[in-house]
Amino acid sequence: MRVAVIADIHGNLPALEAALKAVKLEQPDLIVVGGDVASGPLPVETLAVLRNLRNARFIRGNADRGLVAAFDGTDRPKLAGPAADWCASQISREDRDFLASFEESIQLEVDGLGPVLFCHGSPRSDEEIMTARTGEKRLDEFLAGVEAAVVVCGHTHMAFDRRHGPVRLVNPGSVGMPYGETGAHWALLGPDVAFRREDYDLEPAAALIGRSMWPEAAGFARENVLKVPSVEEAMEFLAAHGGP
Repeated sequence: MRVAVIADIHGNLPALEAALKAVKLEQPDLIVVGGDVASGPLPVETLAVLRNLRNARFIRGNADRGLVAAFDGTDRPKLAGPAADWCASQISREDRDFLASFEESIQLEVDGLGPVLFCHGSPRSDEEIMTARTGEKRLDEFLAGVEAAVVVCGHTHMAFDRRHGPVRLVNPGSVGMPYGETGAHWALLGPDVAFRREDYDLEPAAALIGRSMWPEAAGFARENVLKVPSVEEAMEFLAAHGGP
């Protein structure tokens, strides 16, 4: 089995379309969507595309959980995602139920890699932060009990590939809200890990996003589409939220 992994779309429809166009050319057996899909400027349009995917499985991210909680009017997770209330006011009951159906984690046998565990934050939490710089002792805690050869996570919006003991730890990067480099980032698994970055026309994408009524649309278009935070800026942000 060959698997395409896309994660952290955050309602950036043009980036998602660019990534899926490239994924289609590769004809993977399955697409795994690694969470945090709709909390962003174009939630309804993004969910419409994802709901029409025929060969996909979906992992729950903290922002997906937060969006469902905002829709339901229940307690939000600590990291509920950007402007959860506005996004919740836009989506339908069918969208909410689709988000609520996401799996906590998925394990698959991938060609050349063996058993691969897919999660959002860590295998035990959609909020825990794993990066290229996370200390070994913290990874011991996050990966305790994992028997898979490879763990694929998301959440931190930066691609990496590192070893922790017998476990290979991979992040495909972010489709819609990347740190370090613009574009739509994803990965193809099988028989190895191939990181991909798709360029798309940023000016029209930023204009489309800027027309959204999402409260953070203008800043998102300016700071997360036309340009993106550096790796060091991202690491400082993550450090303030429990990382790296």
